[in-house]
Amino acid sequence: MTGGNLTRDEAEERARLVSAEHYAVELDLTRGETTFGSRSTITFGCSEPGAATFVDLLAPAVRSVTLNGEALDPAEVFDGARVHLSGLRTQNVVVIDADAAYSRTGEGLHRFVDPVDGEVYLYTQFEPADSRRLFANFEQPDLKARFQLTVTALARWRVWSNETLEELSQGADGANTWRFNATEPISTYITAVVAGDYHVVEDEHTVRLPDGSDLLIPVSAMVRKSLAPYFDAAAILEVTKAGLDFYHRIFDYPYPFGKYDSAFVPEYNLGAMENPGLVTFNERMIFRSKTTDASYQNRAETIMHEMAHMWFGDLVTMKWWDDLWLKESFADFMGAYALTHATRWERAWVSFATGRKAWAYRQDQLPTTHPIVADIRDLEDARLNFDGITYAKGASVLKQLAAYVGEEAFLEGARRYFQRHAFGNTTLDDLLATLEETSGRDLKTWSKAWLETAGVNTLTVETETGADGVVTAAGIAQSAVPEFPTLRPHRIAVGCYSTNPATGAVELVERIELDVDGARTELPQLVGKPLPGLVLLNDLDLTYAKIRFTPAELDAFEAGGLAALPDAMARALAWSGVWHMTRDAAMSGRRFIAIVLRNIEAESDISVVQNLLRQLRLVRGEYLDPAHRPAADAEISTRFWDLLAAAASGSDHQVAFAYGAVRGATQDSDFAKLKELLSGELSFDGLTVDQDLRWAIIETLAAAGLDDDSVLADREAATDDTSDGRRHRAAARAARPLAEAKAEAWRLVVETPDQPNDLIGAVLAEFYQVGAHELAEPYVGPYFDGLAAVWAERSIQNAERLVSGGFPWPLASPELLARTDEWLASDAAKAPALRRLVLEARDDAARALRARECDRNA
Repeated sequence: MTGGNLTRDEAEERARLVSAEHYAVELDLTRGETTFGSRSTITFGCSEPGAATFVDLLAPAVRSVTLNGEALDPAEVFDGARVHLSGLRTQNVVVIDADAAYSRTGEGLHRFVDPVDGEVYLYTQFEPADSRRLFANFEQPDLKARFQLTVTALARWRVWSNETLEELSQGADGANTWRFNATEPISTYITAVVAGDYHVVEDEHTVRLPDGSDLLIPVSAMVRKSLAPYFDAAAILEVTKAGLDFYHRIFDYPYPFGKYDSAFVPEYNLGAMENPGLVTFNERMIFRSKTTDASYQNRAETIMHEMAHMWFGDLVTMKWWDDLWLKESFADFMGAYALTHATRWERAWVSFATGRKAWAYRQDQLPTTHPIVADIRDLEDARLNFDGITYAKGASVLKQLAAYVGEEAFLEGARRYFQRHAFGNTTLDDLLATLEETSGRDLKTWSKAWLETAGVNTLTVETETGADGVVTAAGIAQSAVPEFPTLRPHRIAVGCYSTNPATGAVELVERIELDVDGARTELPQLVGKPLPGLVLLNDLDLTYAKIRFTPAELDAFEAGGLAALPDAMARALAWSGVWHMTRDAAMSGRRFIAIVLRNIEAESDISVVQNLLRQLRLVRGEYLDPAHRPAADAEISTRFWDLLAAAASGSDHQVAFAYGAVRGATQDSDFAKLKELLSGELSFDGLTVDQDLRWAIIETLAAAGLDDDSVLADREAATDDTSDGRRHRAAARAARPLAEAKAEAWRLVVETPDQPNDLIGAVLAEFYQVGAHELAEPYVGPYFDGLAAVWAERSIQNAERLVSGGFPWPLASPELLARTDEWLASDAAKAPALRRLVLEARDDAARALRARECDRNA
């Protein structure tokens, strides 16, 4: 990873010596297209006069360094990543003047030129440690300070930062200088700058505080000008205001950062970032084409997630990245919790159960899984721990904790936590102490089981029945894999569902709530009663665990019984259980496909439908025995054209099934229909073949070898000469089953440095195609041979996408596993974070092989 690592030990030692107090940061954005001026004046204390420390800075050049009025030679004190200081006093001022570099890979200050109109847009992204690309600082979360930024930029631009504007000075040379008020004490990684001629919608919101006073919060939303026609700012600000009202009500701590700007920015590596007062979002949440309500729900949940960070993460911040979960798990939990209580998306936990938790379950079954409270040795570890464990598993466990201690005790614990640690840094013990106070429970045992151990448990119902079908014995078995053997306490609900003989409807007969602990927990409530058609463990989704179904229950699902379940959450949990059984090779991929195709039409929750489409594509591509794939392909494509034809005009299901039919096209008749959709010869009432759908069709045709010379892709890019259009064109060209297409794609993203990460992701997603193994084979050797250089020379975001996205997963075979093991045993695999990514890719390939064997033998 380029850019100087920082270890936990180094951070602890520096925090022992240094107390950061104030930064005056001056940026000059008028110097050109590659670098900008960065001058950082840092006021800080030192507990041991005479000691030495260092300031973090990633910059092409340092012009001058002055410590306590004494000029230091940059050539002697700057090593490319650190400015070394010695002879410190009790109070110190260091001034570092540097030429910093714009980024094209999303870290530091990213510079984007809009191909539509040539406008330049800038924004920052720092987590976990890239503010040192903008200005010199002590880059660790526990050295909080006040920051005052001054930015010189083009006069026709606007500039935003965390705080409100103090002064705007107009220059005579076509540049203005924006001086912002000083922030409250915050960490370096959440400072922020956005600059450019953005389209902005401004408003304000008043929150009534408990003492009867009003808190006025200026709010805004912005996007680049070429996206303004698609910008639904009113809907975004409506959710923002609802969130501000809700969090004030439940947290009882006034929003501490003045204003609340939301900037939707291009080529963004993340979904969003919680910079106080200036939240940045991925502009893909501004939809150019018709999308389903699930997309709007996801955007609203992201808004609520980032807003929760204003308290969990910004106001109170973890001391070091070991406790990253203190902010991310809480924000993920609060995102869904706030949606259910403050917006129209009252069933947000349903999509969480099938989407976010699926991410957590996958991550928790990798060989590189880790406890929620992780062991973060350095910044490379920290970057990779922004994962399904830290976010979705942590959120799931907090949901279990809220059920365990009681919702009000949980929220009261949060309130006391904010009051005690405002603008400070905390660890796990600080949070547990407040929750123990408010709940009266000893949470140390709970913490060890849930937060300090890794792995996921599996729950299975075990029953015995007599000849009359009446249950004679029942219990719940809990298991764990040998590598992570912890059996945890679970508070769960058990739903008993059966078909009503009078109506034919599936109904909830009984719901039992109980505590599960140990290897077996008796379930006496079922004894003496007829065995229900479905015994659904973890009904209501209170805990974090996988569940298993009996052969009879799976038979019922395949006959349409899954869609017949009356409750959306019950169906979500059933879908989740079926998915786990497929991934674990406990059920064949063909059976998964059969269950999905039989039940998906009746599934009313569109977020669940879209999640099933993603899973179906994965099963078809990775988990089927190749001999079974042609029959499955024909079945899938036929079914989705039928579903599309039957879908209600203009409905979300019509949009979802249209993409299902496009991405599931494998037959000559399918491709003929896709061409007719493009030309307008084929249409469906209420369905618009808009820009995003057109690109999906073109990419599918390209992958099928029906756009060998890229006529379709080039023609479409000419009419959609946007950043999205250029990315889709590159993906379509990479998808073509031609040796020259693969070589061109490899040169573009692997051999050309500093490509935008979303371009790398799009191209690699289409590079490997099922059935085109002979074209991918030549890149196995270059992939492994180049890993060490990629990791050493690229930014970590670039490197991560190349390592994970470039792994030759369609070639999953014993030979590929052996080649991977050979690399893992080599000197090239010494970087722990790089090794982790390759291990995870290997595990996915090994899982695919097990699933194919299961499908072969089923």
